Amino acid sequence: MTTDHNATSWFDEVYANAQGNGQAVPWAVLQPRPAFLQWAQAVNLHSDGQRALVIGCGLGDDAEELARRGFAVTAFDVSPRAVAWCQARFPQSAVTYVVADLFVPPADWQGAFDFVLEIFTVQALPIALRAQTIAAIATFVAPGGELFVFSLGAQRAEGRSGPPWPLTRTELDHFCTVGLQEISLEVLPGVDAGPALRFRALYRR
Repeated sequence: MTTDHNATSWFDEVYANAQGNGQAVPWAVLQPRPAFLQWAQAVNLHSDGQRALVIGCGLGDDAEELARRGFAVTAFDVSPRAVAWCQARFPQSAVTYVVADLFVPPADWQGAFDFVLEIFTVQALPIALRAQTIAAIATFVAPGGELFVFSLGAQRAEGRSGPPWPLTRTELDHFCTVGLQEISLEVLPGVDAGPALRFRALYRR
């Protein structure tokens, strides 16, 4: 199933307009996302070559962190410019960076990954696609595998504008209705002038 092109085409435009300046990409921090890194350090996340998938990899910092922790990492983005940028930033990387559509992924990705990393992708797509997006992400998780999710949070469904469109607690629960089990869910305080909440969650198939 494909999505409306307008729902995803703007990502590549952001990278094009940035003209090689990572600070001009609104969601880029040019280092592993702190909320993910703190969690990974706390649980001593490491692997001896298990397969990991990074959803909407952006400029690649989180994918590189997973590779440093021993995972065999595939990282994809719908934006060809983002993928090319990753390859240029990390020319000696062990990560496999590929251009792919979340909703039309390679067939052999189904249930193939021991660890899936999702940071800020669900919230970047329209609310009308939320259930479809969550279901698509869940399909990548192998039996016994885990999914890490970090997103902006909203107290209520009404009044959200975007992108990004923060997730509600009820929307996060959809990961459980599509075959995953919630292992942990943390509500983190917001920062700066953004939404008041951050959700950090772990699911397992």
